[in-house]
Amino acid sequence: MQRSKLPYFFLGLAALMAMSALVMLIRHPGRGEPTAPALAAGKSPDRQAAPQSSIEPAAPSPPPEDLKNLDAANPAALVARIGQALESGDLAALERLIGQEALDPQTTERLKALAASHLRLRPPHGVREVGELELNGRTRWALDLDGQEPGRDQIFLELGRDGQNWRVEKITLPPAPGVPVAQQGLADMLGVADTFLQAVLKQDFQHARSWVDPTTVSDAKIAGLCILFEDGGYHLRKSKPLRAMFQRQDTAGYLANVETVDGSQSAQFSLTLKRPPAPAHGLVTEINLDELLADYARRVTGGDVYYSPLVKNPGGGETLALYFEFDEDQMNPRTSRQLEIVARILRADPGKKITLSGHTDALGTDPYNHGLSSRRADGVRDFLIHTGVSARQIVTLAKGSSQPRRPNLTESGQDNPAGRRANRRTEIYLDF
Repeated sequence: MQRSKLPYFFLGLAALMAMSALVMLIRHPGRGEPTAPALAAGKSPDRQAAPQSSIEPAAPSPPPEDLKNLDAANPAALVARIGQALESGDLAALERLIGQEALDPQTTERLKALAASHLRLRPPHGVREVGELELNGRTRWALDLDGQEPGRDQIFLELGRDGQNWRVEKITLPPAPGVPVAQQGLADMLGVADTFLQAVLKQDFQHARSWVDPTTVSDAKIAGLCILFEDGGYHLRKSKPLRAMFQRQDTAGYLANVETVDGSQSAQFSLTLKRPPAPAHGLVTEINLDELLADYARRVTGGDVYYSPLVKNPGGGETLALYFEFDEDQMNPRTSRQLEIVARILRADPGKKITLSGHTDALGTDPYNHGLSSRRADGVRDFLIHTGVSARQIVTLAKGSSQPRRPNLTESGQDNPAGRRANRRTEIYLDF
C-alpha cells in the first residue's frame, strides 16, 4: 500500500514557519513580546521574556547647589562654602560639605542648633586660615562669628590633603549656652601661637601677655610687637600665616608671615613655644623679631636699622624707644601713636609703673643736653598723663649724652649723623 505524503508536507511547512520566526526574532527582537494591553487583558504568553521598560534610565541626580563647581583642591573655597551654608542655616549643605567622618551625633546636634540661630561671620573677613598642622598636608581654618562672646565666637576646621583635594577631618564648635567656655583650639601649639598673635593684632597687651613665659619674653617685647604691627601697618598673611618650622612633643616653632595692609610688602618673624606639664597650656617662650625689625626699618625709618622702637637695655632686657629730631623735645605723629599703645597698657592696670629716661646726642654742652634730655622725658610723661595715666605710675630720669646707643663720631673722628639720630631718644622701661 502506497504511503500518504501529506505528513511530510506539514512537517516541511512547520520547519519553514519556524525558520521565518527565527529570522524575524533576530532582526526585530522586541516584536515578539506581549504588549501592555495584552498583559492587562490577562493574555499570558507560553514563555514570557524578561520585561523591558520603555522608559529611559534615570540620569544621575545633579549635585546639590552648594557642591557645584566646588574646587576641592582649594581649601579656602571649601571653608568659605561652609561659612555660607552656616549663615544661610542650610544644615543639609553643612553635613555634605563637612562630611560624616568629622560629624558625630553630638556635633551634628550642636551644628544644627548653630545653623538655626542665624549666625553671621565677622566682617570683613570671617573666614581665615590659622596655619599649618603638618607641612603641606594638614591645615587649620577658623570661622570667626560676629557678635558672640569670647570663647563662643570661633569654629575651627582641620583639613587634610587627600591626593590633590582637601577634606574636613575635624570640626571644633563653640560650647552650647550654659556650658562653660573652654579654650577651644588651644589644645596644641598652633592654637596658642594663633591666640597670642590675634591678641597682638587687636592691641590687647594683657591678653597677649597671658600667653607668654614672662621669664623669657619681656613686656617690652610684647609692647614692641604691638607697636610694630600698628605703626608698620602689618597684619597676618591670608595664606599660611603660621608655618611649622618644627613640632616636637613639648616644643614647637613657627614662622609668622605678615604683610602690609595693601599686600605690597611682606616680612616674617619666628615664635618658639613650650608646653608645660598638664593641665597648663602652652606658652610662647621666644620671639625673634630681627627680620621684622629690618623690614620695618627699610619701610618706615628710611633704612636706619638702629632707629628701632625696640632696643637693648644696657642693664639687661629690652626697652621701648621714642625718637626726636635735632634739638627738639616735641613728639612727632609716629611717636604719639606708639605712645598710645603704652598708655593703654598703663590705664588697664594702675599698679604698673614705667621709667622714662631722656637722652641726647653729643652736640652741645653737658648742662644744655641735660636740660634737653629732661624735657624729652617730661614731654612723654605729660602725654601719658593727658591720656589718663596716673602720674604715680611714671618715673623720669635725665641722662643727657652720657648713654649713647650709637657712636656720635666715626672711627676717623668725623661727625656721624646716623649715630646721633639714634641717640636722640626717650627710652621707656616697663617696670612690670
